Amino acid sequence: MRFMPWILAAACGLAGAARAADVTEYDVVFAGKVSGHQTTRTLPDGTIATTLSYRNNGRGPDLAERIAVAGDGTFASYRVTGTSTFGSKIDEQFVRRHGRARWHSSADRVTRDVEGTALYLPVEGSYEADAVIARALLAADGRAVAALPSGELSIEKLASTTVAHGSERRAVALYAVRGAQVRPAFLWLTDDADRRFFASIEPGYSIVAPRGWAGDVAPLEALQKAAERRMLEALAARLAHPLGEEFVVRNVRVFDGARGALTAPQDVYVHGGRIAALYPAGSAATGAMPSIDGAGRALLPGLFDMHTHEDAWNVLLDLAGGVTTVRDMGNDNRTLAELAGDLAAGRLAGPEIVAAGFIEGDSPFAARADFVVKSLDEAQAAVDWYAQRGYPQVKLYNSIRPEWMAPIAQYAHERGLRVSGHVPAFARAEDAVRAGYDELQHVNQMMLNFLVAPDTDTRTLARFYLIGEQAADIDLDSRAVQDFLKLLQERGTVLDLTLATFEYMFQQAAGQPNPTFGSVANHVPSSLARAWATNTMDIPPDKVARYYAGYEKLLQFAGRAFAAGIPILAGTDDIGGFTLHRELELEVKAGIPPADALRIATRNGARVLRLWADRGSIERGKRADLILVEGDPTRNISDVRRVSLVMKEGVAYFPAEIHEALGIRRFADPPGITRP
Repeated sequence: MRFMPWILAAACGLAGAARAADVTEYDVVFAGKVSGHQTTRTLPDGTIATTLSYRNNGRGPDLAERIAVAGDGTFASYRVTGTSTFGSKIDEQFVRRHGRARWHSSADRVTRDVEGTALYLPVEGSYEADAVIARALLAADGRAVAALPSGELSIEKLASTTVAHGSERRAVALYAVRGAQVRPAFLWLTDDADRRFFASIEPGYSIVAPRGWAGDVAPLEALQKAAERRMLEALAARLAHPLGEEFVVRNVRVFDGARGALTAPQDVYVHGGRIAALYPAGSAATGAMPSIDGAGRALLPGLFDMHTHEDAWNVLLDLAGGVTTVRDMGNDNRTLAELAGDLAAGRLAGPEIVAAGFIEGDSPFAARADFVVKSLDEAQAAVDWYAQRGYPQVKLYNSIRPEWMAPIAQYAHERGLRVSGHVPAFARAEDAVRAGYDELQHVNQMMLNFLVAPDTDTRTLARFYLIGEQAADIDLDSRAVQDFLKLLQERGTVLDLTLATFEYMFQQAAGQPNPTFGSVANHVPSSLARAWATNTMDIPPDKVARYYAGYEKLLQFAGRAFAAGIPILAGTDDIGGFTLHRELELEVKAGIPPADALRIATRNGARVLRLWADRGSIERGKRADLILVEGDPTRNISDVRRVSLVMKEGVAYFPAEIHEALGIRRFADPPGITRP
């Protein structure tokens, strides 16, 4: 279902003046380039038949869907088949007859008696399914509608306008659907009696609109951003708890990064958003000030997520997970700058964003973004653009030509920028390191070093399936692996592993539980939990054990890199908060002690971002970016999931409140606060 988060949220639209048309067609556009299409056919019996296919960054879905609509506007039957973004097989079906609903998907198989209006939420589906859901909610005249498998849905009209394409004009309206996921889903319908789906916009990223109309919907994007901003500003104002110029956090065990252990109970004084003093617990304050009851909890520095692709809703999940600084590794530059500015000014709630400058080469497999370059000169011009705007590093991507790596790296270094990235197609990780990369992204890119041939095109899904098929055969004691580790060691190359993102790709076969998010699935809306229960890769039954063993080699490589003293970062490339917690658990599973995993998520991030003097440890004079955690994560790393309070520059946030505002069941209760 297109209301799933962290997957392109887009919608199909109307592509002709006459409703009676049997066929309507739509463009799927990334960064101004048409990258796919959806075709919807209304059959004589009223059945809606839809096909959808698009490609961005060498991947995308191929879906065929059939929908029959009941008298109340809900799904009478639903069927979708095809393949997902990463190639897993899709075969999902729903039928409701005579008060009984039956459905099956790769996530579940259920038969249930159902009374009254109820809307099934597909795990996978075309954009047309969103139109059916939206119209059914509008037909309920403002009443919430029960969702299947669970929860309830509502819809709100946010704006209306008229958009033109040549001589054609359409009256359209923006709606937000709530309850299907942890964020509202925004969609544009025609503003008439039919309320047909017109467009869906992911600002700065993608547009799905009637064939040929994508260039005409800029006014819609501006209206949508303004409406979303109003929601987010109101939410931020409600969630923030300013404590004033000075306050004290009492009776906490402070994480001492130098020793890798918690201290005896202490009182931590904060003044002007900075850590002012640390005293033994029970100290007497010299004046009346607010007091937070730490109750013996652990006090950690705010966490760093060093591999994100942020939006204004994901940053809320970051904050709730104890993340106070993130590094964005590729985004629409203007959209990200606006978000970072709003966060810095306190208009929105979330961590501080440090951006990496994304540079991709032009090819049919390119990830479309601001700088998709066709020459070395264009790549160097992109470096200048980022350098002149204060970016600390650039990230090179899959379609950069291998022969460009060294001159780009030298050019960037001369301008004071670090260089990191994917390993370009037709090159190996050791080539990137020798060319001047300061950092490598993704453990699969590192392990492909031992698997690719000169003609292996890793711009495709081969960069994932090759790991599943062959990584189990890598001998980590071999000369090739030892030489690679020695090269990383000698060059001081930093590794951004993103272990959690690959765990569910390689260790979740069809019908199996999700190992990455299984421990939190019962806290989130059912549609997200079902999405997590759906396998990502097409793993043949006879190769499940091989894929699992391949992932274990990735973990073992991570453990050996740590043992060799190679710097490691904690990054996710997935949903905020939850994925970072799992990343730290997997580091421990790889053989990294829990206290060192905490150092990786604090000290290492601060040092790589050149912010160590300002944050990353609990010391006098550093920023009061702090989190209260129940338990002792230096012994049980999973305790890091139980965050009861987050402070960003001294402003308090309760994760319980953030999660519940997003439809997520809390993980820890807030601490007590006494105000004078």
